[in-house]
Amino acid sequence: MPSTPPPGTPFSANIPHLPYIPSPSGPAYHHPRASINSSFSFGPQSLVSSFVGANPTHPHPLALDPNRSILPSSPLRSSPRAQRRTKGSIGRHPLANDNTDVFQDSGDEADEDVEWGMVDRMRLWRHDALMQHLYDTAAFWGDKVLSWTNDPNDAFWLAQTYFMTHRYSRAERLLTRPFSTKPPAVPFDLKGKAREPDFPPRLPVGPAAMIDVAAEQQEGVSRLVDMSVVCRYLAAQCLVRQGKWAEATEMLGEANPFRNSGRSGPAVPNTDGGIKVEASMCNLRGLLMLKLNRGDQAKACFMEALALDVKCYDAFEQLVGGEMMPLEEEWEFVQSLAYKEQTPEDAEFVRLVYTSRLRKYKHAEVHALTRRRLVEEFGLSDNPDVLYSFADALYAQFRWSDCYAITSRILGLVAVHTLTMPLHIACMHHLSHLHSKLFILAHELVDREPEAATSWYAVGVWYLTQKKWSDARTYFSKTSLMDPRFGPAWIAFAHTFAFEGEHDHAVTAYSTCARMFAGSHLPLMFIGMEHIVLSNYAQADESLTAANAMCDGDPLLINERGVMAFNHGRYADAVDMFRSALAIAQVTQTSQASWATTWLNLGTSLRKLGQLNEAREAYVKVLEIDSRSAPALGFLGLVYHLMDRLDDAIVKYHEALSINPINAHVLELLNLALEASADVSPFVRLGGAGRSEEWALQMRVHAAREAQIRAARDKEKEKEAESESARAMFGDVQDGEAGMALG
Repeated sequence: MPSTPPPGTPFSANIPHLPYIPSPSGPAYHHPRASINSSFSFGPQSLVSSFVGANPTHPHPLALDPNRSILPSSPLRSSPRAQRRTKGSIGRHPLANDNTDVFQDSGDEADEDVEWGMVDRMRLWRHDALMQHLYDTAAFWGDKVLSWTNDPNDAFWLAQTYFMTHRYSRAERLLTRPFSTKPPAVPFDLKGKAREPDFPPRLPVGPAAMIDVAAEQQEGVSRLVDMSVVCRYLAAQCLVRQGKWAEATEMLGEANPFRNSGRSGPAVPNTDGGIKVEASMCNLRGLLMLKLNRGDQAKACFMEALALDVKCYDAFEQLVGGEMMPLEEEWEFVQSLAYKEQTPEDAEFVRLVYTSRLRKYKHAEVHALTRRRLVEEFGLSDNPDVLYSFADALYAQFRWSDCYAITSRILGLVAVHTLTMPLHIACMHHLSHLHSKLFILAHELVDREPEAATSWYAVGVWYLTQKKWSDARTYFSKTSLMDPRFGPAWIAFAHTFAFEGEHDHAVTAYSTCARMFAGSHLPLMFIGMEHIVLSNYAQADESLTAANAMCDGDPLLINERGVMAFNHGRYADAVDMFRSALAIAQVTQTSQASWATTWLNLGTSLRKLGQLNEAREAYVKVLEIDSRSAPALGFLGLVYHLMDRLDDAIVKYHEALSINPINAHVLELLNLALEASADVSPFVRLGGAGRSEEWALQMRVHAAREAQIRAARDKEKEKEAESESARAMFGDVQDGEAGMALG
């Protein structure tokens, strides 16, 4: 990567001089200066106009170019090459001997003889202090350097130092106050020897400083935010951190000001291999729109940021992690990004990594292939993010134990993984034998990271496992206040109302969640489920249809739509939906125990259609999954009852009542079956008197079977009698032998 020499000083004869940026209002750009309002407005239009109208041969185009990154402003680019250690030097720590320059071309031997001036040495002190987290030291020396140079890079790094120490107002004032675009006369030469000072006139300071600048000085005076895109971006960051939403919006612009400039867009390559500042500004604009509750505009800003530069993971996380897009829109957008145009060497890797983070309700085969390639081709088998993709797929398939095993591995590699922790906590909630571990984990998280929303979410989930709905709701509310974009806390908060039977409050809470996470179908599905409980079928249909439009690959949602079809009497449609849900669950290799209810619903729908044999098979499948399912036993008895197999029906009714003795419906059905068995002749049960011969044959077979059973029992009794007599004789012999021994 070619090196960028540092800004020169008036007396640096040997260091190449970097010309300073003229004011955007100056005549160098050959366009009319705007009104005086534009000289103190926060708006970025003057910066954009300077960028568009600048001469292509301008000596310092990087400061105005939104397609560059901050790499040209990095410490090693702002200072000369570090002096090399001579072969004879001794007494240094071995770790101090590495003078690798990661930003400049280390093969250039011509710079070894460059002699450093005082400004360059203090720049080195500033950067080294930043790397060692000595922020006051960096601010102290950086302030002196900026007073000498008035260089935008020096101002940026001083403001960056203030930003790192949370002194946002100080950084903002530095970036928005007037600066002379000409370098001041430094009162010393290259070696630090004193010279006669030539001080420039003092410039006004304060929020309205640009208004107070005299008319004759405006041609050589500008703010740093008007001289550098990077400085404007940092100033907007400071305003956002201070909660000044209106000022930050004006600083960034309501929309991307470079969008229609003709020199911006996804096809315009990054000039230095880093991340475009324009993409970072779009991402910050999206965060600002979220603060202003403008969800649609925030989504558009994040999409633009990721389209401008696929390396901007923050925008990707906001879109995908915040579930701002429906499932198919999310998939198509991520697959259509300009990977090859922006990162030709790493395009496939970036695409695979992003694909692995998408939701797992559809494209199961593609997700499996993506994870395999990341493991086999790129060696990321133990990477936390790739392991999280495995865990997320298992959680979507309701395989709690397998998911918990992988999340435990991730948390063994890293103490806290933000994406994994909600899955880990949810698995511990679903697995009853892990409830005690969940209690311990919640305490550890609160002790270790009390400021993290995940810690209090764990506390709320533990109270949820204990069915203490009010306490759980308290901690979920606290979690959502700490992080308003933490989706699991909003869903769990609404669940507490549903478990408590407060269905109206649950619908309200789910509706809030649906508004905040507009790309997720889960809140709408839960709203539909609550309306089903309340028998509000019209509202349930509306919610479930909207959820299906967003995600048609969730088998749980298909099951709920089948329930609604059953409630409307459309049993054939219900059967199709239940079978579709089970087919999708089979493709994803999900846990069969999670779909026992769907098999039960399928059997009931088939029974309504009169397909008793198929209904019986569905109920038998439920009993294979859970042999103590009282509803399945009761419904199976009902099927036998309808098939005139009263004896089998009575047996199943008794089995169901042994599990749930107070089920009034099964008790009534049992009484009906017993009355029918006692009052109705066997011929009627078989379908009429014309089948008397068949009945007689069955009775003879039954009698023969009973005779065989009695004979077998008699033989067993004889064998038991013989064995008892043998044991008695053996006992007498033993007693005699014992008596002889004692004698």
